[in-house]
Amino acid sequence: MKVTTTRGALLAAFACVLVGASFTANSVLGEYPYAGGQFLRYGLACLLLLPLVGKGSTARLRALAPRQWVRLVLLAAIGMVGFNLAVIAAERTAEPAVPGVFVGCAPVVVAVLVPLLDGRGPRRAVLYGALLVAVGACAVQGWGRTDGAGLAFSVCALAGEVGFAVLAVPVLRPLGPRLLSATVCAVAALESAAVGVLVDGAWWLRRPDAAEAAALLWQAVVVTVVGFVCWYMGMQRIGAERATLFSGLIPVAAAGTAPLVGTGSYGLAQAAGSALVGLGVALGSGALNLTSANRRIGGRARRAAPAATFRGNDRPEWRGVRAPETPE
Repeated sequence: MKVTTTRGALLAAFACVLVGASFTANSVLGEYPYAGGQFLRYGLACLLLLPLVGKGSTARLRALAPRQWVRLVLLAAIGMVGFNLAVIAAERTAEPAVPGVFVGCAPVVVAVLVPLLDGRGPRRAVLYGALLVAVGACAVQGWGRTDGAGLAFSVCALAGEVGFAVLAVPVLRPLGPRLLSATVCAVAALESAAVGVLVDGAWWLRRPDAAEAAALLWQAVVVTVVGFVCWYMGMQRIGAERATLFSGLIPVAAAGTAPLVGTGSYGLAQAAGSALVGLGVALGSGALNLTSANRRIGGRARRAAPAATFRGNDRPEWRGVRAPETPE
């Protein structure tokens, strides 16, 4: 695997592990106003990202076409504010595993949707890998009780997860990972404030207690600033199709960290699901194909390599061909 591809895969994987490990922080914010928490999270993240955007950021934003600004607004509304709202709404009438199973199908949708938008067919290896990731994510989470509303909001959560990747593709190149993250965080903070005023009125924002402040700080600094930048840097290197494969690591990381805080257990089903996710990621990212190809090439090279003898100055001399001169 090329160095650029390897770095992109590691960045995407790291971002998804951070998201999965942050589910404990989400449980602490159950009593805090949703819109107010999102406003604080994305507003603080935007302020932290501004020093990192680099020179010329204002010119790059001004150069965006109106349709690209529409994409940024939709990215924040669907992939960030809407996604979190859909998950919360789904968990009112469904067990948390239900929206988790739907979100785990995002790699399959992206593996089909992104190529279609590019006017080409899906890549078989990516599609098969995405199917394995989806099955593995479902095995890790299991299935829970739900009703029609829970299913509907779970589908909305799936749409938000897909939108977070697909809507970012055309604006990632002109803005770059850091400026894109800062911009969508600013837009999401404004959208959260608007939702809070319309839905909760004067009670949309309050002072968080110590535990809530720690959870919001974790979400803003680690999950949003570090996670978003790493995610978009990874997507920039390996593309949305392959990057979304790593979203299967979100439930794996959540299941792996749950026993540490006493909110769950890690058993045989979680281990089997984690193995399927790993296999799907390896297949879809091309790691398995490249490994087998390298082995075949290495085997042919070893069989075809002529024997070598050594001269008195320790420079090799191939039989029948004069050895190239090397520095003394």
